[in-house]
Amino acid sequence: MLFLPELILLLGTLSLFLVGLGSPALETVRKLTIALMALVVLATLVSLRQDGSLFFESYRVDLFSQLFKFLLAAATLVVLIFSELSPGIKSEVRAEYYVFLFTAVLGLMMLTSSVELLAILVSLELSSFAVYIMVPMRSSTSAGAMQMESGIKYLLFGVMSTGFMLFGMSYIFGLCGSTYLSDIATRIEPLFYQPAAIIALVMMMAGFFFKLAIFPFHFWVPDVYQGAANETTAFIAAVPKIAAVAVMIRIVSLVSAEGQTVVNLLLVCAVGSMFYGNLSALVQKDFKRMLGFSGISHAGFVLFGLLTLSSQGYATSFYYIIGYAAMNLTCFLVVCAVAPAGENLAIEDFTGLHQRSPFLAVILAIGLFALAGIPPFVGFTGKFMLLVNAFKQGHVLAVVLAALNTAIAIYYYLSVVRVAYCSDPKGPASQVAPSGLTTAVSVLLLIVIVAMGILPGAFLSLTSAAVGTIL
Repeated sequence: MLFLPELILLLGTLSLFLVGLGSPALETVRKLTIALMALVVLATLVSLRQDGSLFFESYRVDLFSQLFKFLLAAATLVVLIFSELSPGIKSEVRAEYYVFLFTAVLGLMMLTSSVELLAILVSLELSSFAVYIMVPMRSSTSAGAMQMESGIKYLLFGVMSTGFMLFGMSYIFGLCGSTYLSDIATRIEPLFYQPAAIIALVMMMAGFFFKLAIFPFHFWVPDVYQGAANETTAFIAAVPKIAAVAVMIRIVSLVSAEGQTVVNLLLVCAVGSMFYGNLSALVQKDFKRMLGFSGISHAGFVLFGLLTLSSQGYATSFYYIIGYAAMNLTCFLVVCAVAPAGENLAIEDFTGLHQRSPFLAVILAIGLFALAGIPPFVGFTGKFMLLVNAFKQGHVLAVVLAALNTAIAIYYYLSVVRVAYCSDPKGPASQVAPSGLTTAVSVLLLIVIVAMGILPGAFLSLTSAAVGTIL
């Protein structure tokens, strides 16, 4: 039972591989994929309260890891549902695409349970290389040759960040004499006065900075978002970031009060991410590039919870990444619905969306309002709690700068809403009608966004309980 979600996911991956050896109908592959991922979601719910260790204590199963696994599986299922028949993916490799998608999710699930450095490295690389391969699988008719350039950039930057991380891990092992996080936590505290320990932790976090798109490991974001297929971008924008936050919490929890240098570095990265992301997003014309830069900014907000070095801050970062995934998936759902051929959308392509599809216009508006931090949605509540925690720790100037960035973000988010609602389409309005399943998923996402914003206590108590199992 401890390995049940991963085992089902692995068997599902093998099943898709065997199916791909033939010439299955695309609809058959899609239905099988959704059914298998739904089964994984169910398995994560069943094993939510499991507790134990595997693989010589290097793999920890607890409420923290199992809750993250549920989020990973649920977010992936949402992406599979609203991507319909994945029109942006080459038809001849669609079955193989789902194999790599499942492999990526498997690696991310393993990452959330890994409590040993080599296990973390293997899990991270398993998920990373699967996603690297997914990016160039985009259909050339919808992207030209952009996907190839994006895939190469993604790979090169990913390998570079892994090199930094591996070098930091080697320093940690040299200083602490162990690769287990539990041993490192007890041995590293008196070493925080040594520059080598600080450098080691910072370099080790580089790999997860890359996944979260934290400044200065953000360079891949705009090109990969624009070059990858819409459904692949939706996956990259939400799912790996959930797992990255899980590991960042485990690693940052190793830092004690003496590690003020690490806190200062996280603070600089947080503020740098917010300013770079928001100012760059202001001038974007492509909608996915805009969401990519805004994602850099939101990653900075996530760091505000981590740099408090408190269980409450970790729980708030956990809460915020759940809300961010829901908000982001809501926007990408609209992208996939408005671009049925898998093409990229410029912001002006949403012109008159309220006439073409009033329902999708509402979904888009709520998703963007939430990302902008407008109450009563989860974006506002999450940012407010993150900034309050940072304020209590004395980071007053950083909180003021974060509030300023929220005001900047409101401009470019609401400019998309203005295009969708305050402009009429040029020529006859082509109606956009999402499928019934996509409509149901969009309503579910809206419920999550509103419920987390209005009733944060219930979600925070759950994330606090999960964080409490690893501290």
